[in-house]
Amino acid sequence: MTDFTIPDLSHLERLGSASGFVEDIYEVVRVLAEFENFTASEYSLLCEYMDCFGTPSRATLIAEGTVGNFLVIILTGQVDVVKADGANGKKVVAHVGPGGILGEMSLIDGQRRFASCISTQPTDIAVLTREALNEILLIHPRLGVKLLLLLIQLTTSRLRDATRQLLPTLEGEWL
Repeated sequence: MTDFTIPDLSHLERLGSASGFVEDIYEVVRVLAEFENFTASEYSLLCEYMDCFGTPSRATLIAEGTVGNFLVIILTGQVDVVKADGANGKKVVAHVGPGGILGEMSLIDGQRRFASCISTQPTDIAVLTREALNEILLIHPRLGVKLLLLLIQLTTSRLRDATRQLLPTLEGEWL
């Protein structure tokens, strides 16, 4: 496997390759519905393509408006997803704990980050870059397809949730 360009997370403590944390990562994500079709060997292989970082409280993992080329999986701790709401105001739109995946939209479409993600306590994360995802798709297409399906499921689930919040009277009609 090749070394991947690590996103600018120099303000965080690099813990090393996620390969050294396979069992910890497996324990966090195996209970999530999105990962139910992954085998232990696929978790292990996926970890070969990720790096882990530790963050203090109040560290910015993802900054709204920046171009993104990675996603993070929360392993420990808590992260707030914060969206600017005009006139320098900010609103917490989600609290995300272990097993949460953040930054997948920009990983997929290469667009600017939709919101900021800020740790609310010391937090450990695993990072998957677009470069690593592309290599997984080339070298391990079955794993790559499973990963892309997971990201699509996550994105559509979030879109449905957002729609329900905006249009609560339509609950259950077509969503």
